[in-house]
Amino acid sequence: MSSEPRDVSSSPTPNVSERLSSIDALRGFDMFWIVGGDDVARALGKWWGGPHGEQFAEQFEHVDWEGFRFYDLIFPLFLFVVGVVLPFSLRKYTSGAHPRTAPIGRIVRRVALLFFCGLLYNNLLQFHFDALRITGVLQRIAICYGAAALLYLFLKVRARAILFVAILLGYWAILALVPSPESRAGDYTKETNLAGYVDRHYLPGKIYQSFYGYGDNEGLLSTIPAIATSLLGVFAGEWLLSNRNQWLKSLGLALAGLACLGLGMLWGHVFPVIKILWTSSYLLIAGGWSLILLSLFYTVVDVIKLRAWAFFFIVIGMNAITIYLATHFIPFDDIAQKFLGGVARYSGDFKPVVIPLGVLALEWLLLYHLYRNRIFLRV
Repeated sequence: MSSEPRDVSSSPTPNVSERLSSIDALRGFDMFWIVGGDDVARALGKWWGGPHGEQFAEQFEHVDWEGFRFYDLIFPLFLFVVGVVLPFSLRKYTSGAHPRTAPIGRIVRRVALLFFCGLLYNNLLQFHFDALRITGVLQRIAICYGAAALLYLFLKVRARAILFVAILLGYWAILALVPSPESRAGDYTKETNLAGYVDRHYLPGKIYQSFYGYGDNEGLLSTIPAIATSLLGVFAGEWLLSNRNQWLKSLGLALAGLACLGLGMLWGHVFPVIKILWTSSYLLIAGGWSLILLSLFYTVVDVIKLRAWAFFFIVIGMNAITIYLATHFIPFDDIAQKFLGGVARYSGDFKPVVIPLGVLALEWLLLYHLYRNRIFLRV
């Protein structure tokens, strides 16, 4: 078997040689919670018991509508990291050495394949087209990746910064000033907000049920500010690629994160923090935490070079989209139950934690096998 990386089909990421280990570790940290870390955390909270256990477990559930918990950071953090890697993978096309149009075909192909994988995840092959959900997590990743990549290629930093601010303010203006036919301007309620109205009347296919039929979690209007989340990641990636001192880079990311957090919290008093609507205040709070986490991972992994602890997450981060799809098609729960069902029965109060831990172990071992054989699946 060749020792060279084999690209068989995964997330839009740069070549292995061009990576910062901290970015892979951060992506893996984020994906860890998506593919089972959340189940382990909730089970640990129940095992812990009492009010503190409940509060801990609650952080791994989405807020029903308005507010912010740890689990509300997970998806925007992934979109942020999608943006961070773009300057690493596309910078040669902005230097003048290669035409800026050269990677467009590759970008379009990745967008199309990611979107198609999202449709497969939503059971496209069942051919129940009336019940098919067109939007989804992978579809939003595809759109945000494609938009952020093209904006990076064809707009200067200043133009992108102006666009970023324009999206924040413009989205606020749309929801605050434009009434839906069913309500008034500035209506941010679950039942009658403008974004939900647009999804119900103009989004084809099935609407995601967790929005209680009032709109889609990855709906039409809310995708616009989601693109800005990836654009924020592009700014962070450019900052990491600059010739500045490494400690200054870490400090700059942390300060930018604190500034975003402060602005988002202040804005939240007039433009509520709502993940499903991806409000501008939510974008800034999630972006602030993303910048702070990137600063932390970059400092520890790539500046201080304490990397042994990060290997667990790097293995996940190198095949992030792969494991996201695998958890949908491979019955890890059933396999873990077959191997650990007996152990769980004799684990007393720790019983609810055993199977989720087994699922995570199986997923990680699969990814480790791919990692050892240098198989990094890409779209």
